Amino acid sequence: MLIHHIQEAIGNTPLFELPLATPNHVHIYAKLEMFNPGGSIKDRLGEYLLADGIRRGEITKHTTIIEPTAGNTGIGVALAAQARQLPVILVVPERFSAEKQTLMQALGAKLINTPAADGIKGAIKKAQALAAQTPDSYLPMQFTNPANPATYYDTLGPEITQDLHEPIAAFVAGAGSGGTFAGVAAYLKSKDPRTQAIVVEPAGSILNGGQPHPHRTEGIGVEFIPPFFDHLTIDATLTIPDADAFLQVRTLAKQAGLFIGSSSGAAVAASLQVAETLPAGSNIVTIFPDSSERYLSESIYDV
Repeated sequence: MLIHHIQEAIGNTPLFELPLATPNHVHIYAKLEMFNPGGSIKDRLGEYLLADGIRRGEITKHTTIIEPTAGNTGIGVALAAQARQLPVILVVPERFSAEKQTLMQALGAKLINTPAADGIKGAIKKAQALAAQTPDSYLPMQFTNPANPATYYDTLGPEITQDLHEPIAAFVAGAGSGGTFAGVAAYLKSKDPRTQAIVVEPAGSILNGGQPHPHRTEGIGVEFIPPFFDHLTIDATLTIPDADAFLQVRTLAKQAGLFIGSSSGAAVAASLQVAETLPAGSNIVTIFPDSSERYLSESIYDV
């Protein structure tokens, strides 16, 4: 396929049946989002957020884009902004992947780090303060922008149903901002209300009522309930310990030749739990948001 702009390579990622022994011979399929040009699912979001802002007149050729991010959204936003020659300021908590931050800077973004102890809430507060001080700035704010779930309702959900022409018993995926989960779950349920929507979080996230605390699993986990969940039917929430997530990271490399991030490892661990509850031969679809290559400095493959 010949392309002339890198944005043309976003989407239409492979749907891969995992070669794993599963309970009840359930089929687990993963959307391999690391094949997007910026290396993650958030390339879809960055492009959609900026296109939406331009369409609504919030972004002009002079606008500075400011966004709080744990990393992948920052790369996606920077990639979309670069194509439009727009300046970008990204606010990132200190503890997140050095590789992600390097890639954001390589795309031309200016980075501002906030204390790790303040979490994503601290990054949001700093980004809002910067936007208030910066003339002609735009804060997409992935955590509250309805364009976030709309991105995945309009792109990822339809791709899954086009790829897999069979009933989907369960959609199992992690939540950070919650947009991916909400958008895809809503789309799949609109096509088949019997599809279970099962959200995955690491220990240290609050969806199951636990107290927030640091965790090694990156990209998922919340400090507040995503507003996108307000009118969404969620059938179950599974909390996956870091150790279980990282075990699957190592397993998928050795058994399937897949280099997945820790949020993908958590999704696999959760999918295997869900498989125990389903009829024989059922189908589960999950999402692999990115690859392990942007976490190597954090010893992702160490036991």
